[in-house]
Amino acid sequence: MSKFLISKYTGLEAYTPGEQPRDMEQFIKLNTNESPFPPSPGVISAITGEEIEKLRLYCDPDCILLSKKLADLYGVAPENIFLSNGSDDILNFVFMSFCGDEVKAAFPEISYGFYKVYAQLHQVDALQIPLREDFSIDFRDYCGLNRTIIIANPNAPTGMTLSIEEIEEIVKTNPDNLVVIDEAYVDFGAESAVKLTKIYSNLLVVQTFSKSRSMAGARLGFAIGPKEIIEDLNKIKYSTNPYNINRLTQAAACAAVDENDYYMEKCKIIMQNRDYTVKALENLGFKVVPSKANFIFVKSDKIDGEKLYLKLKDRKILIRHFSSEKISQYNRVTIGTEKQMQAFINAVEEILREV
Repeated sequence: MSKFLISKYTGLEAYTPGEQPRDMEQFIKLNTNESPFPPSPGVISAITGEEIEKLRLYCDPDCILLSKKLADLYGVAPENIFLSNGSDDILNFVFMSFCGDEVKAAFPEISYGFYKVYAQLHQVDALQIPLREDFSIDFRDYCGLNRTIIIANPNAPTGMTLSIEEIEEIVKTNPDNLVVIDEAYVDFGAESAVKLTKIYSNLLVVQTFSKSRSMAGARLGFAIGPKEIIEDLNKIKYSTNPYNINRLTQAAACAAVDENDYYMEKCKIIMQNRDYTVKALENLGFKVVPSKANFIFVKSDKIDGEKLYLKLKDRKILIRHFSSEKISQYNRVTIGTEKQMQAFINAVEEILREV
């Protein structure tokens, strides 16, 4: 680092993204929870020459058309929609806006890695609550905490979920603090808490176009919540970068919302492929954590977690390995197409025969 970096950032441990190999086409990528399917036809046709020509003009900072379409889809008002440059951007704003010297944070110890990074970045006192032995979240650990609470549901990297009733209990018992439910993977079999945002003034639900809507490269996230919380988030957005959702992303996202049925059908296929992969791995003796996400969290007593990851990488199949001691024997496997998952299972069988 340079001598100019101020002292409070010198010890910052940055988030580590999943591997993005240069020769990506040579790999089966099951490591970053991207969709294996292309965007819907309308999204592809929305990126027209006319839209590209308009890149000389600033985009709509209010995303009026997209906000209206999302509001209609989720049964809320446009004033209840916040849009930003990926859900990571929104989570950053959450730590910036609703945590600080006077407001502490809480989130699961094993969860999305950015929570720890944002807490450190903004110097927030964060309580990291251990999971149960089976990797599930005990909702009672979050009741009456008097902290800003951030929970991924389904959780990552486990894929396990809380019920809506459990989420509601967390929200009800923390009336003076914001509860944020990060629903990046909700479309793969979990139940959304969006309906609770109409009842409670302290709930914010965050979603993304990166997973179920095949637009990870477009960088678009959205949040649904009470008008006052959305206004707070917009104040931060307009104090940093009001034009943070580009013109092409807005056009593509509008088309994606119009063709939502296409994406929900693809989610069903991914869930079917998930079921196939779980059964195949269990037949090979793997322990598979119950998942309602587009990934599974697995380990085998027959092979070290890192060794499996490396041997699959040698075969041009990428999965995600975590070095943290509590989960170092596990790997997270993104669910791809039927063909990709068959290739993955065949490779695992071959590796197990070797060892």
